[in-house]
Amino acid sequence: MNLYAIGDLHLGFSVEKPMDIFGDNWVSHELTIKENWESQIGPEDTVLIPGDVSWGTRFEEAYEDLKWVDGLPGMKIISKGNHDYWWQSMKKMKGKFETIAFLHNNFYSYKNIAICGTRGWICPKDADFDEHDLKVYEREGIRLRISLDEAKKAGYREFIVMLHYPPTNDELSESVFTRIIKEYGVKTVIYGHLHAEGSRNYTLKGTFDGVSYHLVSADYIGFNPVKLL
Repeated sequence: MNLYAIGDLHLGFSVEKPMDIFGDNWVSHELTIKENWESQIGPEDTVLIPGDVSWGTRFEEAYEDLKWVDGLPGMKIISKGNHDYWWQSMKKMKGKFETIAFLHNNFYSYKNIAICGTRGWICPKDADFDEHDLKVYEREGIRLRISLDEAKKAGYREFIVMLHYPPTNDELSESVFTRIIKEYGVKTVIYGHLHAEGSRNYTLKGTFDGVSYHLVSADYIGFNPVKLL
């Protein structure tokens, strides 16, 4: 019963969105993911997918992508990414798939650990950060706290946080996310979103202040799910 993570699958079985324009490593990337996934992940395992699952803009367009994920081995916990425009209310998504659970203002358990999280957002001091971003940033901080509080009320004391966006800016400044992570004693954080080589050099990776940070964008990890536990 192992725990894995891989983000940014960027599937598009129902829409015209070829990923190879982003590099040769994206050619037939879904086949690479499937091969790597099936070679190591079994039905008793759990996989965390922190956003950007499908290019579909409506749930109907994303359904084929989600069914493809549903057909892979293991239980999957999916949180929202910035490109997941298909994402609907939990009421509309819940129960549509056998092995997929959606993370939004809630939590899921892995053994004695609570899987918590939210989408996240760009952080202050980012070059493009404006008043609108501040509102979204603060709201996402509230959602992360809600997720952790729900788990804490249920008696959990160990947490893994999954975000789509990195939890800080490229200066590695403190953010609402890193403050909450520290406050709740989170030991492991996974996130995706970053693809450009340059941006990957200015983000939290490894252990900082006792927290283990993992960048799990699919292309960054060679389209091969990373084993966390």
